[in-house]
Amino acid sequence: MVKKEHFGTTADGREVSCYIVENGVISFRVMDYGAILLNVWAPDAKGRKEDVVLGFDTLAPYETQLDNYGATVGPVANRTADATFEIDGQEYHLPANEGVNNLHTSATEGLHHKLWDVLSGEDFVTFLCTVPDGECGIPGERHFVVTYSLTVDNGIRIHYHMTSSKKTYVNPTNHTYFNLDGQGAGYIGDTVLELACSHYTPVRKGAIPTGEIATVAGTPLDFTREKPIGRDIDADNEQLALVGGYDHNFVIDGYTGGGDLVHFATAYSERSGRQMDVYTNLPGVQFYTGNSMSSVIGKKGVQYVRRGAFCLETQYYPDAIHEKDWPQPVFGPDSVYDSVTKYVFSVR
Repeated sequence: MVKKEHFGTTADGREVSCYIVENGVISFRVMDYGAILLNVWAPDAKGRKEDVVLGFDTLAPYETQLDNYGATVGPVANRTADATFEIDGQEYHLPANEGVNNLHTSATEGLHHKLWDVLSGEDFVTFLCTVPDGECGIPGERHFVVTYSLTVDNGIRIHYHMTSSKKTYVNPTNHTYFNLDGQGAGYIGDTVLELACSHYTPVRKGAIPTGEIATVAGTPLDFTREKPIGRDIDADNEQLALVGGYDHNFVIDGYTGGGDLVHFATAYSERSGRQMDVYTNLPGVQFYTGNSMSSVIGKKGVQYVRRGAFCLETQYYPDAIHEKDWPQPVFGPDSVYDSVTKYVFSVR
């Protein structure tokens, strides 16, 4: 069942709506501003439902905050070195909004600041947005479709689809901050995580990948067996020091390139009993532990803290457009971008 509600009015006077989708076990709420995931209500081991997604109760903070709570980030998520890229010998320039590099396309434009058109059905909400050729320096008139739906296994499925009039650089993701103990529960160091990722892409200064694909074995980045997120987060390690904790792209072991969904992550909280399993058909995932979370007041007046949530942002590897041996985030006009990520909630 989908229920539509008024959520607010933008600073420039546009009406924003939100949509609640529920199946009796879990429910979620999304809005047409930024195609943002606002809430996920999931039961704990005693059947008590809590919101496990960080964010805000009103629209205004979503227009101004820089941490991208719940956002559909794009057209290009993550970092692009020197804010430039080439397609077929033509050089393009993104905004240099993180030193000389680009992060998440734009802090003021991009998909997470669009007001999307909406279609909805019994168990889904579809957002549609057209981005003009050249916006933020990216070629092609692009038509994005993002669908959030509930699945029979109590999952939230996010389906991304894009067509473009020109070859274009595209790598959208969802930037939801999860806390399986509830959105106001604080530090997530005791949450246990397992990643089916035996390799990752190390970074240099500026969090730009070095181009290497390295093993996680023998490093604090090894989550191939479940362990608490906080166990090694402050270890004496150059990679952790560069970004203040975990903020790295992990290479998903089962990626085929053929569109198959792969189970790559399990997060679990012993305190609440909640478990979240994550699936995707993309090659990588940015595991981020909120190292740079702003000190903000979130839902229900809660003061959010550093490392008060974690993100699992499925993606093509960051800066892949400069690493030609990596899977390439270039699509259109004769190829379509299409990806799926699913977050499934259960209890142990």
